Amino acid sequence: MTTAAHDDPRLVEDEAARGRAGPSAAIADLAERLRGRRVVVLTGAGVSTESGIPDYRSPGAKPRRPIHGPDFVRSAAIQRRYWARSMTAWDRFRSAAPGPAHRAVADLEARGVVTRLITQNVDRLHHAAGSRRVVELHGALAEVICLGCRAVEPRDAVQARLRASNPGWGAGAALAPDGDSDLSDDDVARFVAPSCTACGGALKPNVVFFGEAVARPLVLDAFASVDAADALLVAGTSLAVFSGYRFLRRAVERRVPVAIVNRGPVRGEEHAAARIDGSTGAVLTELARLL
Repeated sequence: MTTAAHDDPRLVEDEAARGRAGPSAAIADLAERLRGRRVVVLTGAGVSTESGIPDYRSPGAKPRRPIHGPDFVRSAAIQRRYWARSMTAWDRFRSAAPGPAHRAVADLEARGVVTRLITQNVDRLHHAAGSRRVVELHGALAEVICLGCRAVEPRDAVQARLRASNPGWGAGAALAPDGDSDLSDDDVARFVAPSCTACGGALKPNVVFFGEAVARPLVLDAFASVDAADALLVAGTSLAVFSGYRFLRRAVERRVPVAIVNRGPVRGEEHAAARIDGSTGAVLTELARLL
């Protein structure tokens, strides 16, 4: 970690100048702040909304209660409801293509600007765009794990079994956050949930639901990446959930400058050296061009 870079007075935001600057000037200023520095990027659902994947907190998002892990593990009814809704939405979810924000981050990684990407997303669109140095804090919906024997299998294999057990199920339902959809209780009651082919146990998407802890090795890996960085760029997340917010706190504790690109307020934004309220796709694309 280069203490001199962290102490660089150019990384201290001038509030008056920020208020006068337009979006293009703010992006140019951010590019200058990041030029020649090792940047760790922390992303959230806002980078994937432009790929057609809804999130929980964007302006206009429909209020909904996310699944809680402890409830899922102990309730066969909740498991059945999850798989019924997930089966309906999966093909649409998996067909989503990387958006401009994903491509910009991958481009910056390929050119050595971004040294590590920490994502709260479970859609693997960063991988599809070409990012390789990725920490998936919350896992990925592309994998399914058995609650009994802990065997992991591809989500597509489970989808094939779901189709065979539930022919003609739920076509046309709208996609909701986390690959979910909206179905009535009557529909869900007749759904046949999948089971593990190895032991017959109940299946769970290999993701961290609300109320579950991120694996400690992943947290330590992400902390080490922040510690070694010259800047942390937060994009497309309100950091309302502690699993992501802890890395902004870590950066502040280590005097690693923080920059934020997001629509709407962000938890801890008062600590940011630079803050741009706007589309992550447009801002990151221009940022990559300038860098």
